[in-house]
Amino acid sequence: MFDKLFEPIQIRGMELRNRVVMSAMGTHESAESEDGKSVTDKLIAYHVARAKGGNGLNTIEVTSVDAASAPFGFLSIADDKYIPGFKKLNDAVHEAGGKTCIQLWQGGLAVASDQTAQILVPNDLPLSPQYTVPAITNERLLDIIDKFGQAAKRAVEAGFDCLEFHCAHNYLPHSMLSGGINHRTDEWGGSFENRKKFPLECIKSIRANMPEDMPLFMRVDCHDDMLEGGLTVEEVIEFCKDAKEFGVDVLNISRGNILTAATLYEVAPVDIENGFNVEDAARIRKETGMLTMPCGRINTPEFAEKILEDDKADLVVMARAQLADANFCNKAKAGKVNQIRYCIGCNQGCYDSFCASLYNPAIKHITCMRNPGLLEEETLGLKPGSVSKKVVILGGGIAGMEAALDLKETGNTPILFEKSESLGGQFVLAGAISAKKDFKNAVDKMILDVQESGIEVHLNTVVTKEMLEEIKPDALIVAIGSSPFVLPIEGSERAIVAHDVLSEKVEVPGENVVIIGGGLVGFETAEFLAARQKKVTVLEMKEKALQDLGPLRQITAQFAMAQMPITIETSAIVERIEDHAVVASGKEYPYDSVIMAVGSKANDTSMYTDLGIPTYIVGDCKKAGVALDAFKDAYHAVLEINKVIRN
Repeated sequence: MFDKLFEPIQIRGMELRNRVVMSAMGTHESAESEDGKSVTDKLIAYHVARAKGGNGLNTIEVTSVDAASAPFGFLSIADDKYIPGFKKLNDAVHEAGGKTCIQLWQGGLAVASDQTAQILVPNDLPLSPQYTVPAITNERLLDIIDKFGQAAKRAVEAGFDCLEFHCAHNYLPHSMLSGGINHRTDEWGGSFENRKKFPLECIKSIRANMPEDMPLFMRVDCHDDMLEGGLTVEEVIEFCKDAKEFGVDVLNISRGNILTAATLYEVAPVDIENGFNVEDAARIRKETGMLTMPCGRINTPEFAEKILEDDKADLVVMARAQLADANFCNKAKAGKVNQIRYCIGCNQGCYDSFCASLYNPAIKHITCMRNPGLLEEETLGLKPGSVSKKVVILGGGIAGMEAALDLKETGNTPILFEKSESLGGQFVLAGAISAKKDFKNAVDKMILDVQESGIEVHLNTVVTKEMLEEIKPDALIVAIGSSPFVLPIEGSERAIVAHDVLSEKVEVPGENVVIIGGGLVGFETAEFLAARQKKVTVLEMKEKALQDLGPLRQITAQFAMAQMPITIETSAIVERIEDHAVVASGKEYPYDSVIMAVGSKANDTSMYTDLGIPTYIVGDCKKAGVALDAFKDAYHAVLEINKVIRN
């Protein structure tokens, strides 16, 4: 199964066991090291787990080549002192059967999260009336070129199998290459020939410090989005042909820049189509004759196989797919696709957590909704207890199902009770709009997994104390979720609850709809109704809507609403709902239907807190929040139950 995907490939002197590449992803784990820039044991265990899981090539995250511009929380190879840590990582991955690549990086503007790191940009960059970041000097450009070479030499000594030059995402090499960013008038700017000079000299410096038989990869944007004067795909093709002459072997085709909303393509959320870079990568591959691999929401083996079968790529980047499931490759190769935990592009655990970690020391590193043990593989990996325990789970939403599946996997006997007629809970509603089909697929698969695993399930059942006394469970997990909150205002009885709209339990009469609440549920309800030819007005009491979404999903949501008959009114505090108008901040908003989407409140769990049974409250009934927290709560409850067992 998946013969193309698991076919070996020879690149210079390196043979990969398959065509799957885990590209570089920032983890922020290095922040836990002594200097905040070094390899840690957790980072090694994380990479070893993916190598044991069958991945072809592990690419270590962006790694600074220059000490002065190396930010805290990002790896560095700007000094010989970092070689032992990388050697330890490489030895461990090699022992596990994998191959390694390091992504050599100078972060340009992106290092600004660390105020001690030097920002290097092509042109003067005013940050305030009082301060302008000066353009990088000629001497410093030459210094950075040399630093790429020195870093390459260290990487070779550390035992990497190949190297990758990062020439995308607004970092310094891309910024110097792009006419939308580089406005210099000296030998490094102006014409495309001049703009190519810096990244090509960096490649030359890297190649000069590598063995002849070691492959060199390059991550490059297929074109610049939303950037006036930015790179075209034709320019990228021309540049890649030159890069080939300078020693690049493989193109890692990406997209995005942090200067515009196009940053969303760097870690594309669920709203962006799967494989959105494939066609551009295929064209670049055809016109350059180079080995090429696209990235961007390639999250199933079937899709990856088709890309290769259609001769559109030589390798495929499957990165977040392996955050969600470290054993993705082994499961796919064995044909056990039903056992794979698929990435759904939520961005909550990876991108959102990474951004938050830069400013919140309490967030140590990235995580994953589908895999709460990410980067805690040795300390928080699921392990069976010494004795199987009978555990009753109340609630068949995602937290309850996650707990049941994890308990079953670790040798326990879960018994799952759900008061409604079906499993899935509110997460089913998360997949109601077409752009979030991966969410729907995930919950459908969880339900199927519960059914096929032989877990005892009771639907349409409300558990009483008497039932628990009869079952005599060793532990109790309460995952009874939350209920929609209704504003206590005059006329609230006239409103339809958003959850009932998304679940299609009710009809929404008329053409003009007013939605009270401009958060995630309000937005998704608006999109759901706009797709059904409704004209929607969203009233949000805060100054900005969509504040409960991560930064990239905010962008995609705004794009979606701009293309639909949806109007958003912010700073609109709803006072009352009259017969045919909602009154907010003194203004009337006429409606045919009005919908309440103002969040949820945790369901009452007090009756389960004093039963003499070890009890764990998880998910929305603990605190109404995001799905990431529900999965994490359930996972940690199982860890605790198994820990008690082991003791």
